[in-house]
Amino acid sequence: MRKFGLIGYPLTHSFSKKYFSAKFEKERIWNCEFELYEIPQIADFEKVLSENPEMEGMSVTIPYKQEVIPFLNELDSACELIGAVNCIQIRNGYRKGFNTDYIGFKNSLKNWLGKEIPRALVLGTGGASKAVKVALKDLGVSFLAVSRNPAENQITYADLKSNSDFMINFPLIINTTPLGTFPKTEEMPEIPVEMLTESHRVYDLVYNPAETTLMKACIERGGKAKNGMDMLVLQAEAAWTIWNS
Repeated sequence: MRKFGLIGYPLTHSFSKKYFSAKFEKERIWNCEFELYEIPQIADFEKVLSENPEMEGMSVTIPYKQEVIPFLNELDSACELIGAVNCIQIRNGYRKGFNTDYIGFKNSLKNWLGKEIPRALVLGTGGASKAVKVALKDLGVSFLAVSRNPAENQITYADLKSNSDFMINFPLIINTTPLGTFPKTEEMPEIPVEMLTESHRVYDLVYNPAETTLMKACIERGGKAKNGMDMLVLQAEAAWTIWNS
């Protein structure tokens, strides 16, 4: 039996488990299983592998996307730039880290907007934002990072409200924060929604609910929006490709 799994803490719900279980059944892949490994500390990662010597690949979620790096033998080049791992390929004990969030976001953005991708505002500075920023750089898309706190090479939400040029000149808005996720669906990043127009595009990495408050605000003003489900599916398929390469 080929084994795959997900490490994280806590693992109250898992897209990966549901997705791969359904994939194996639909595609009649009978020799594979995908399990959840909820570990309270990253040191337990070694125990998971020692107890499952047939493990060929693992997904990694919060809070271990950075903490797992010292336990790996090698990082993919894009993964090195991002500084976070969410996919591990295991071959004869050799562990290589990848970031399929990067792959999923990059491909889904191209599929949605084509070659002419406008300049972007990246909301949030967490792990997901790092993958998004590297993908935008590789696509040749100019962007500004937006956070609640001032820092080098980023602006604040207050800057967006005080200077309309930012909203005008960067019509693609990418939300990498968890704001708006179920059950707190009324929440959204503090952008000036009154400045949204039909030329704006919102890509919200949140996928539950399917239409976030931020997405609704853009659509109501004539713009277009998409959620993060497409990215999730693409990153899962990218992991499957990596594990089988």
